[in-house]
Amino acid sequence: MSGPCIFCKIAEGAIPSRQVYSDEHCVAFLDISPLAPGHTLVVPRRHVTNLLDCSADALVEVTRALPRIASAVVAATGATGLNLLQNSGTSSGQVVMHLHFHLIPRCEGDGLGYRWNAGSYAAGEAEAIQDRIARQLQS
Repeated sequence: MSGPCIFCKIAEGAIPSRQVYSDEHCVAFLDISPLAPGHTLVVPRRHVTNLLDCSADALVEVTRALPRIASAVVAATGATGLNLLQNSGTSSGQVVMHLHFHLIPRCEGDGLGYRWNAGSYAAGEAEAIQDRIARQLQS
């Protein structure tokens, strides 16, 4: 990284944002390109690229605030639901390479599409991937 990323600069207060929450571990601010009014980003103050680069302790620090912020977003917007989204890596859609969580308030019929293209496993495929994941977790 050639210098602090934009989210590091926002967390430091060097770049203005529509901040809604701040503590010693994280900041939360409105997304500048919201999917819905109240779309909020929750960002750790310490630079971590994504979930795959994050220690369990660092993750606990930032996620501890999520329920409180999510409840405030829902109450303030009148939403009836909420999507919590975290993209890790460019193939998942991550654009800013600093761990962040999207809190997207939702209402019935809001027009936001989020479609899972669910598939199924071929014979033996589920067992094989289950074994590979379990082995990774044991190492």
